[in-house]
Amino acid sequence: MKRRDIIKKLTLLPVVGNALPVQSLLAAPVAGNTVPLAKPYQDRPIPALHRDAFVMDGHVHVMTRELLRNTDIGQRYTDGNVDLPRAREGGLDAMFFSVYTLDDYLPGRFETKNTFRVLQLALDQIKKNNNVIEVALNASDIERINEKGKIAAFLDLEGSFDLEGDLLILRALYTMGLRSLQLTAHNRTNAFIDACSDATVWNGINNHGRAVIKEMNDLGMVINVAHATNEAIIQVAEASRQPVAYTHGGFHAFVDIPRCITDDAAKAIAAKGGIIGIHFGSFFNNPKYEEWQRQGQPRPTTSRRASPPVFDEHPDEQTNTITKIDKLLAPTTPLNFKGTIPDDIWMHASQLAKVIDYGVNLVGEDHIALGSDFDGGPELPREIRDMRDYPQITIELQKLEYSEQRIRKILGLNWLRLIREVTNG
Repeated sequence: MKRRDIIKKLTLLPVVGNALPVQSLLAAPVAGNTVPLAKPYQDRPIPALHRDAFVMDGHVHVMTRELLRNTDIGQRYTDGNVDLPRAREGGLDAMFFSVYTLDDYLPGRFETKNTFRVLQLALDQIKKNNNVIEVALNASDIERINEKGKIAAFLDLEGSFDLEGDLLILRALYTMGLRSLQLTAHNRTNAFIDACSDATVWNGINNHGRAVIKEMNDLGMVINVAHATNEAIIQVAEASRQPVAYTHGGFHAFVDIPRCITDDAAKAIAAKGGIIGIHFGSFFNNPKYEEWQRQGQPRPTTSRRASPPVFDEHPDEQTNTITKIDKLLAPTTPLNFKGTIPDDIWMHASQLAKVIDYGVNLVGEDHIALGSDFDGGPELPREIRDMRDYPQITIELQKLEYSEQRIRKILGLNWLRLIREVTNG
């Protein structure tokens, strides 16, 4: 029997115990919880390679909607990019389950409180949907969870755990199950590292930043350098004993914005065994989109409000409470892109593949992966409406005549390797 026929037969089988090897969840629906493909997507061919490959996304926004609107990630939504049924349909086996503290919480110094409550909510929601998803603390956990036909959630924090970088708070979050953490306060510079979209204070990182890096190395946590300045990225890569992750972004060579990584910074990450996760948005990858903006067109916005300055502000000057901020933000969720783009500017998935190919040629196939930023605001390619369209990435890489092994690395094996090295498990 041909491999393709075997895969097709597997789609009809429920999972019992640990009977199946690690493979796409498209090929292994959970018994009693099979999610049928939505009709518009059933007509789209899904490559056998995508069905069989291990697929992991390095940056998926989750829990903001659930926190602010009391919803459930296990339900199928009619808006946004992310929910568990659509993740299964897109063949996602694992994801950096990125819990997020929006910049709006920073001026009142609510970042730590929000981080703990959103992380606890993530744990509660994962437990509630345990028939579909489980928390993974290391690579072995991811493999074990996949063998049961479930999605593995590798918990990642975007936004500051504490603007001062308190190591006791960091340890407490680790104890709760957090295994990856972005160093910057999202778009804001904090007390130990410069953010690329904010004022430069430390010319990269300072001594306390190095202490945070050492602590994360000692604990076995993935260091996420997305949103940092290129100078900070290079310094973090040099200071870390372990590989570091740039979980979601584009290349400066394509789009000249602060959030895109320079070739030198990308090479510094790769030299330490790290990974660059390619963002799915036009803002990061599409020169036509950049030119359109420079001609005076306003960038179509996501639902997020403008972020206030934070570093020099004092809590006693703030009149907002965390509850008031919640109420202001709730109507803006989900945080997906809601604008419109002219057809001649709208990026195709083939352009995203070109960016991936640039990265492979720059740093090698072992250091490029995917970090979609689903529900984080990316202006998705026209062929990718949400998580269900993940197979389009595989299709475009096949058009580039990439080898099966190279595609497997980019789809997820590179993330799995980095997690195994950092967590030692």
